[in-house]
Amino acid sequence: MPNDLVTVFGASGFVGRHIVRALTAQGFRVRAVCRKPNLANYLLPAGHVGQIQLLKANINNEEDVARALEGAVAAVNAAGVLFGHGLQSLEAINADASGRIARAALKADVGTLVHVSAIGADTQAISEYARTKGLGERAVHEGFPRAVIMRPSLVFGPEDAFFNRFAAMARFLPALPLIGGGKTKFQPVFVGDVAAAVARAVSDPAMAGRTYQLGGPKTYTFRALLEFILAETGRKRLLMPLPFWLAGLQGFFLQMPSFILPIKPMLTVDQVRLLKSDNIVQDGAFTLDDLDIEPTSVEKIVPTYLWRFHPKGQFRDVQRLAAH
Repeated sequence: MPNDLVTVFGASGFVGRHIVRALTAQGFRVRAVCRKPNLANYLLPAGHVGQIQLLKANINNEEDVARALEGAVAAVNAAGVLFGHGLQSLEAINADASGRIARAALKADVGTLVHVSAIGADTQAISEYARTKGLGERAVHEGFPRAVIMRPSLVFGPEDAFFNRFAAMARFLPALPLIGGGKTKFQPVFVGDVAAAVARAVSDPAMAGRTYQLGGPKTYTFRALLEFILAETGRKRLLMPLPFWLAGLQGFFLQMPSFILPIKPMLTVDQVRLLKSDNIVQDGAFTLDDLDIEPTSVEKIVPTYLWRFHPKGQFRDVQRLAAH
């Protein structure tokens, strides 16, 4: 039981909460950095009494970041946004804050920094999300050269924004959009595997300076994933091919309210741009296999939380058994 302190930025997010759980399971004390710690009390049961400390901090503020790193032996940056709003813009969070955390970690003599990025991160990408993720990686390398970069593909788990979102849409819509014809490829990775990889990086000095691409055991097209969602939720819906240009037009109008109100849009122009590129692990990259982590399949995990979107809810399996 190391009993060492690890600072986790973005601890209350989807990936961050699982990272906190993985670190506490290894015996680390965790300083969970959040913008609104009063809404993050659900993190506390992930550890023993006193093992997790909630800290209010703004990662856009250098003093807050420095204070969050005091006494930490390692830090994890799991902060990131898919759609920006106000001061929480893509540039500010994905790029600028990443560099700020890296520089502060080096100054605070933190031993290890793990940065959660994304497959497709590229400073020259047409998507602002992918571009700012690429800028963030560059800033991290410049500020903390021995940082470990984690690039997950589409991350799935009980709180994910992909399977849950499309399952919810299928409850009310007669058709689901096949943006770009549904040909884009994904390699979905379980959030628990991502968290395990991050926790391993915190405690393994041999991983310093490496970039890992994290993907699951199988690749799927966008169409195949929607078909899987419909099968698991017992819904029969039309899959309507939607050209990129038309999807971009819809995204333009759907994102407009989010420029005024702090709400997450169903679709944005930038998300359509993201779908123009496959999201899979590249040949020759460091992967989960190099960490002796066996990737968990979509089929094993996703049905355990999509049942609530089925017309029969938790009784869907009773119906299946009766049919046999």
